[in-house]
Amino acid sequence: MLNGFFNAIFGFLINWHPLGALIIISFLLTALITVAYKYFTDQELMKSLKAELKELQGQMKEAKHDTERLMQLQKQSMEKNMKYMMNSFKPTLITLVPILIIFSWLRATYSEIDLNFLGIHSWIWIYIIFSIVFSIGLRKILRVH
Repeated sequence: MLNGFFNAIFGFLINWHPLGALIIISFLLTALITVAYKYFTDQELMKSLKAELKELQGQMKEAKHDTERLMQLQKQSMEKNMKYMMNSFKPTLITLVPILIIFSWLRATYSEIDLNFLGIHSWIWIYIIFSIVFSIGLRKILRVH
């Protein structure tokens, strides 16, 4: 689909060092997703919802023997979780199509390349590992809630 476009941007890097290219692509995609999440969500609302959920979890631990209270707290927790998920859905929709296109290209490109990162040979698992690491760092740096 857009193979020519992505090959023009990353092709030389993949030919030179496939693992390095995958790490760079992982960083760029993770940065794109993190920035979209930061600017397409209400960060103050997300922060307050996280705090409320944490508080509810603490109350549920204390009320573990009071089933009626526990059920009430679980209901509140479910409502807060639903609100949190609905607010985080917008950036997911915005980034979904570009990510699917890029993943299609990655699959086609890396299916013929043998990678080895700490005994892992699958490009998708290498991508996921680096994406998680980059996501943790970028979320802390950009103060994403």
